[in-house]
Amino acid sequence: MNRTEMIYQLNTVKKWDFIIIGGGATGIGTAVEAASRGLKTLLLEQVDFSQGTSSRSTKLIHGGVRYLQQGNISLVMEALKERGILRRNAPHLVHDLPFIVPVYDWWEGPFYGIGLKLYDMLARKEAFGPSKMLSQEETIHCIPNIEQEGLRGGVIYHDGQFDDSRLSINLAQTAAEQGACMLNYFKVDKFSKTSGLLKGIEAVDQENGKRYELKAKAIINATGVFSDSVRRLDEPECKSIISGSQGIHIVLDKSFLPGDTAIMVPRTDDGRVIFAIPWHNRLVVGTTDTPVDNFSIEPIALEEEIDFLLKHTAIYLKKDPTRKDILSVFAGLRPLVTSKDEESTAAISREHSIIISRSGLITIAGGKWTTYRKMAEDTVDQASIIAQVSPKKSKTTHLSIHGSQARDISMHLTENYGSDAIKIEALLKEKSSFREKLHPDFPFLVGEIIWTIREEMALKIDDFLSRRTRWLLLDARSCIAIAPKVAQIMAEELQKDKHWIDQEVLRFNQLAKNYLLNGN
Repeated sequence: MNRTEMIYQLNTVKKWDFIIIGGGATGIGTAVEAASRGLKTLLLEQVDFSQGTSSRSTKLIHGGVRYLQQGNISLVMEALKERGILRRNAPHLVHDLPFIVPVYDWWEGPFYGIGLKLYDMLARKEAFGPSKMLSQEETIHCIPNIEQEGLRGGVIYHDGQFDDSRLSINLAQTAAEQGACMLNYFKVDKFSKTSGLLKGIEAVDQENGKRYELKAKAIINATGVFSDSVRRLDEPECKSIISGSQGIHIVLDKSFLPGDTAIMVPRTDDGRVIFAIPWHNRLVVGTTDTPVDNFSIEPIALEEEIDFLLKHTAIYLKKDPTRKDILSVFAGLRPLVTSKDEESTAAISREHSIIISRSGLITIAGGKWTTYRKMAEDTVDQASIIAQVSPKKSKTTHLSIHGSQARDISMHLTENYGSDAIKIEALLKEKSSFREKLHPDFPFLVGEIIWTIREEMALKIDDFLSRRTRWLLLDARSCIAIAPKVAQIMAEELQKDKHWIDQEVLRFNQLAKNYLLNGN
């Protein structure tokens, strides 16, 4: 997936079947669906692929225990089915993770035990593993740092874990392999119409300022929390459909939860589920649910959200984390479809909605990472009617995602890049410097920067440090320290000058400070 080749493809197609606006999970998934069904597909993302919500999740591919509590059985069943499909299609990134619900009151064991048995039953043959009751001793063995005072035991169940932005990149590569044109740093800022119907868009390449007028049979708005902004390019007075909610995660050292078992707290003070999960040799704790009115590409965690997570983590861990133990904090925005009947965003369903405007703009909103494929299939079915095209039958239930191979965590490259590890190994032989580690405490190599530029369309420091690798989320302070070196290597490969290096480092440092407490 090379940007120069994508620009060439952009210039050779006179009219697209679909233009998709938005390069998160929904947009990229829709590009895979459309291109694999034989449609000429163009995707444009104003910043980097998955830079928004899709790289800031809780890193879970799951049916949604919370929705089971709400009685939304159909959504849980759909998500569990999609969870199984995704593990088969991307086994290098999606894998089983055991969770324990700690039990402190006499009624919790039977209550959660029955609920999680139902969860197993709904998964049927797609189940990741059976749930069962644990004694106090078994619970402590699995999670040694669990708060033991009053502990009666636990309930263990299984769900899926993944790397969200790595999956986004692999999906973008899959879409490209199916014939889609995928471009990041391309901003759509205007629609063109004929007799009141959409016929195309105008967009600008953020890298050089060049403007493009592009035609399409149908235009799909898959921009998440920014859906209403795009809809207003079409209808300036249209009513908002997105209800914003912010969720944050704090990242701690692995010592706070040794082992490979996660903790799930079914209900907190505000009614949310909290997870403490091992991920890339760290512990990720989240999440919160804070209503927000203003949407930013780089949202910032609020102090009260950080305090909330520290408070609830301390309740369940014997070793209590403090603010100084937080290695990184990241925030994401949930694109929830507005429901007048609900008062809190925590109660709004994540079921997706497809809205078609009078001019023919198709907006796909809501949903969650786990069900991205089903959302994409539904979107392409609806958009095909607008475009008056007859696509092939969907094949994404059995379409292997780029990098697909049996999970192998024995080496850093295979764990993160799957089958591409072989090609990266070949790249590392080009120069001895490519095999050098960027930092003694992390496995990332100089050659990975080169690979992500050449094959994964990384153009900025944070493209590499935050999304092609997850370094910024794992340890923000070390990222700030290594940024000048990363910028220098990127500049040489991208043929940029010293001014670019200076500006990139300054920009990245400002961004990375948001991942540290109080910006320090």
